[in-house]
Amino acid sequence: MKPSGTISTALLISLLFACYSCDTSPSGEGTGQKRGTHTGSKTGTQAGPVPFRCTPFDLRDVQLLDGPFRAATELNINSLLNYEPDRLLAKFRIEAGLEPGAEHYHGWEDATIAGHSLGHYLSACALMFRSTGDGRFLERVNYMVAELDSCQEAHGNGYLGAFPDGKRILEEEVGKGIIRAAPFDLNGIWVPFYTQHKVMAGLRDAYRLCDNSNALRVERKAGDWLQGLLAGLSEDQMQEILSCEHGGMNEVLADLYADTGDGVYLDLSRRFHHRAVLDPLAEGVDILPGKHGNTQIPKLVGLARRYELTGYMKDRKAAQYFWERVVNHHSYANGSHGHHEYFGSPDSLSNRLSSNTSESCNVYNMLKLSMHLFSWDASPGVADFYELALINHILSSQHSENGRVLYFHSLQMGGHKLFQDPYDFTCCVGTGMENHSKYGGAVFFHSGEELFVTQFIAAELNWKEKGIVIRQVTNFPEEQGTRLLFLNERPADLILQIRKPSWADERFSVTVNGKRKRIRQQPGSFVTVKGTWKKEDEVQVEMPFRLRLEPMPDDPKRVAIMYGPLVLAADLGPASDEHAADPLIVPGLVTENRDPSAWLSAMENEPNCFMTNGVCRPEDVPVRPLYAIDDHNYTVYWDLYSAAEWQEYLKAVEVWRKGRSELEARTIDYVVPAPGPDNRNHGFRGENPGFYEFNGQPCVEARQGWFSYELRVKRNLPAGLVVEYWTGFLGPREFEIRVNGVPVATENAPGIRTNEKMEVLYQIPSALTGSGTVTVTFDGEEKYAGPVFGVRTIETPPPGDQERVVMTAHIF
Repeated sequence: MKPSGTISTALLISLLFACYSCDTSPSGEGTGQKRGTHTGSKTGTQAGPVPFRCTPFDLRDVQLLDGPFRAATELNINSLLNYEPDRLLAKFRIEAGLEPGAEHYHGWEDATIAGHSLGHYLSACALMFRSTGDGRFLERVNYMVAELDSCQEAHGNGYLGAFPDGKRILEEEVGKGIIRAAPFDLNGIWVPFYTQHKVMAGLRDAYRLCDNSNALRVERKAGDWLQGLLAGLSEDQMQEILSCEHGGMNEVLADLYADTGDGVYLDLSRRFHHRAVLDPLAEGVDILPGKHGNTQIPKLVGLARRYELTGYMKDRKAAQYFWERVVNHHSYANGSHGHHEYFGSPDSLSNRLSSNTSESCNVYNMLKLSMHLFSWDASPGVADFYELALINHILSSQHSENGRVLYFHSLQMGGHKLFQDPYDFTCCVGTGMENHSKYGGAVFFHSGEELFVTQFIAAELNWKEKGIVIRQVTNFPEEQGTRLLFLNERPADLILQIRKPSWADERFSVTVNGKRKRIRQQPGSFVTVKGTWKKEDEVQVEMPFRLRLEPMPDDPKRVAIMYGPLVLAADLGPASDEHAADPLIVPGLVTENRDPSAWLSAMENEPNCFMTNGVCRPEDVPVRPLYAIDDHNYTVYWDLYSAAEWQEYLKAVEVWRKGRSELEARTIDYVVPAPGPDNRNHGFRGENPGFYEFNGQPCVEARQGWFSYELRVKRNLPAGLVVEYWTGFLGPREFEIRVNGVPVATENAPGIRTNEKMEVLYQIPSALTGSGTVTVTFDGEEKYAGPVFGVRTIETPPPGDQERVVMTAHIF
């Protein structure tokens, strides 16, 4: 767009897709020989713009109305306005040799990923301005672009960055072929091209959504710097670089080509084609198991974008195949995926439930990819997935009172949501800024005389080209239906395409001005309603929700409860409850009846809420929509038992409790790894240690380092050392355990490919206990030590001379 306000049709159509990186801009394949020169595809396949089946509306033409999505947007407005642009810009100015306007933020902004948050924030402010028209966001966008321009000018060659010493490392090492790449490190910088993508995407959005032509100029200079940096590198060297996470560089460079018509950027986008991942996907090979989820998805978003500009079918095939595999073979009931950020084996999810499931960045990017796929063929299945993930992850990932967001959306049975400090500036804080700034983006699509109603979100559409104004009145998903009210002054011919969700049943109905339409379409399709529509015409859509179970693909007796589009969860009370660690906090369902309507009773005056009725053990519990639970423990997945199976489970719990009691009675000393007085009192020391929480329990690990504790023992007597682990962590987890410097074991328990709590007993000989205190060291050397969830010393261990005894292994 131009500052004068003159907008081309192509760019107007692209405005909403800016937030999903999709528009109808010029196409063709740049040769890289001359700027602005375009040729046909080098492969001989179709080249040129791809005709979309439908396109979304400009965000400013869709205004949210009262309802849960507008409430989430308003919370995000407050969150965004709490940030100070000068603090986000500080490190850019420092690296450019300029005086910062304020102290830089901390959290991830202290690390060599510094600057990624500025990119997300720039995009979020641009989206929020386009969505709401709030001039405060336009002012911030323009200010940040001007500041980035100043930083770029100070560098003198187009470079733009905030991570320390980044320019020297990239230009004098990487650009000259001195490459040291790891999955999350390039020559000592934490994912530099990932951060570059975020900054360039922010500039793109400032240009497209805020009419800031300076943003395009700055972005283009950054692209030119990048082209020069990589020009001398071979294809093999590029592939080595691409083994490090690099975000959606192929996407943002394709968009830069679309915005400038300069084929150099399309060629540069192709240089960011990670063959090891993308080529097998294009051939229909699922190489996802063991791959880091959010490293991959942006690459496929980039392929989708490039397909739209060139018509190259392999790019489309890879994007579609990836989407199908993730959605149908790697996703949980709420539309999310990933455990500890990684893909597992397809259709194997039942043992991958913890507080570290469902990274929010992954869902953010899957919805971006879904926007592309839906525009190609208006697939109802894609729209169904979008609804599922939007409600049950994105909306659910924001705290309904303070607006804080989730990194992981816990699916631990009996777990709770761990909302982030907004000043930690993790990747998911960044994508969270954007998630709640664009809810109007996928409500309506259009194609010629057709209007697709794809999401049931309260909003008013002003379709200026047609002179049509439609208000969607609903409190969905708290209301089981929606109304479309026409407000246009003049009659207009229009074909409505109303999504009939896959979860709908025979009660789904469409009524036009009081007259019920006959519906032949099956669930998972669009219902076509043609007409000449005038002011006060009304279309009423009723879509009663139905209760159903969704089993795990690898365990039919582990199920989620669905209600229409909603994931329901057992509300297990406040997360701070002292009984939260009791294994029986996670209820079981003792029933042979797989129809939940037989044993769930609706609550009065609480929409979409139920009470279990006689089948829940040890007692009945309330059941609520997952998105409506903030600070309580919950479980999304339930285990079904026969009466006999439940009795066996109770026996196992009793054995566990007896074991805990005996262990406590024998304990001499015990420390839970967590910052604070107890750690200091136990002489904690370490190199590269990190504390965090997993499954509601604090833990510590050291990556390429070590940590140690001092614990009491009984003088000159043998003792037992009991260490608590959770299994299932990825990465090289073999580490040495030493007592007073003497090796007692080499351990790999955290790396075992299960997901259970494990307590391991090691022997401490009397020769090491003479002082009454022992120093226990966990040393990973070049690998990871831990995580460790508890360390205790106990009196004379059980009989036996084993060096290592697994005392308990359970999922409680």
